[in-house]
Amino acid sequence: MSDGLLPRAKIPRPAFVPVADDRIRGIGLIVAGFALVACADAAVKWSLPEVGVAAAMIWRGAIGAIAVAVVAGFRNIVPRNGRLITARSLLHTAVTLAFYGAWAAGLPLADSYAVVAVAPLLMTLMAVPMLGETFGWRRTLSTLVGFCGVLVMLRPGGDLWRWEAGMLAAGVAALALTRIWTRQLARTDAPETIAFWLMAAHVPVGFLLLPVFPAPSLLPSWPVVAALVFLGIGNGLAHTLFARAFSLAPVGILAPYEYTTLVWGGILGFLIWHEVPAWATLAGAAVVIAAGLYNLHREQVRARQKRAA
Repeated sequence: MSDGLLPRAKIPRPAFVPVADDRIRGIGLIVAGFALVACADAAVKWSLPEVGVAAAMIWRGAIGAIAVAVVAGFRNIVPRNGRLITARSLLHTAVTLAFYGAWAAGLPLADSYAVVAVAPLLMTLMAVPMLGETFGWRRTLSTLVGFCGVLVMLRPGGDLWRWEAGMLAAGVAALALTRIWTRQLARTDAPETIAFWLMAAHVPVGFLLLPVFPAPSLLPSWPVVAALVFLGIGNGLAHTLFARAFSLAPVGILAPYEYTTLVWGGILGFLIWHEVPAWATLAGAAVVIAAGLYNLHREQVRARQKRAA
């Protein structure tokens, strides 16, 4: 940053990255993270009939924690905000249980991501009391319209009118809360710390759930083992990217990019299981996405107004 006194050739390089660049980097990281998550989700959904929900959680946690620790060089593992790290990690195991349970029961990948599309709207609401963020009547109205899109997807008699979707909706609410906690933890803990303990928490919880969700096969086939290893590595790296992204950019900027999973889920679901979402699911998801993108637009408008003032 120049003070106008030094010759151009001697101006020192900034020791920090400008806020605008931070936001762009945060967006790039979270888009890459969601792409990894979608591929890992497809891997675990394909593996669930052979390993079961609890064993999949154990594989995810063990391999994911090792992957994060290796990437971090076995540094930045000890948490500073241990209480919030523990709460977030345990709550995320409940999110994982809701997703794996829904997929094991046959819920299509793209349909599950359509339900997940409500997460950015929930994050917008939660960011007000938890992060001190504010929004006006326009974003309030667009958020309400977005929830109307959820009602279209979950309408009685529709393809998503099933108990698995209801369980998943509860998991999505918990997911939104963990995203907010990620933003709070970014002030005290490194991204590797947040991701490591999230992965590690899945191991004991998975073992506790084994009597309820016993593994169909004690020795999975090699293709399934490969898929589970990719699941762990992909999730570990993705959650490291998420934590880093939320440390660089506000929730309101990053939340809409959750919608990219709909694209990945649609492609992967069609290629692997020949799944095609129902029209109501697509219509409702379109309303939810439009509301989320409008919220992003209003966030940018307000940011420009503050800079101008």
